[in-house]
Amino acid sequence: MAETVQAPALYGLMAEFADATELVRAAKAAHAEGYRHMDAYSAAPIHGLAEALGHDDRRVQKFTFTGGFFGFCAGFGLCYWASVIEYPLNIGGRPLNSWVAFSIPTYELTILFGGLATTFGMLALCGFPQPYHPVFNVEAFRKTASSTGFFLCLEATDPRFDVARTRAFLEGLHPKAINEVNP
Repeated sequence: MAETVQAPALYGLMAEFADATELVRAAKAAHAEGYRHMDAYSAAPIHGLAEALGHDDRRVQKFTFTGGFFGFCAGFGLCYWASVIEYPLNIGGRPLNSWVAFSIPTYELTILFGGLATTFGMLALCGFPQPYHPVFNVEAFRKTASSTGFFLCLEATDPRFDVARTRAFLEGLHPKAINEVNP
């Protein structure tokens, strides 16, 4: 009995644009059209692109605040424990719990924990490390994404995605090229 080999499912359609302005315009149009499973790629950050894609995720800020709060508690707690509980030194009648003297180590640990929480939270939310992604299968993306390319990929997992209709929509945005992204 012969097996039939089925072609891999399509990951999505990727359009390449000439500049950042066109990419942002295309992302806004795709979001207005109802596409929600999409991503944009460029060599440098583009102001307003995340909003154009409909991203309003602010979870990294919560990681930063939580890390900073725990850093503050750890810094102050460490100073308090060392100066008041474990090794109290009464010098000149000053209070053992001198928050002014504790401010520098507390500040430093607040910044350290906040920075570490931000870094690891961002990596976790972005799904890194990710050594492979289907967009790497597009030759134009491999050649120009890290230098001069501006790409918008509409993913096939989107409920509005239909190959013919999505291709027609992307052609209406006048990109330089449209490529199929295979998994």
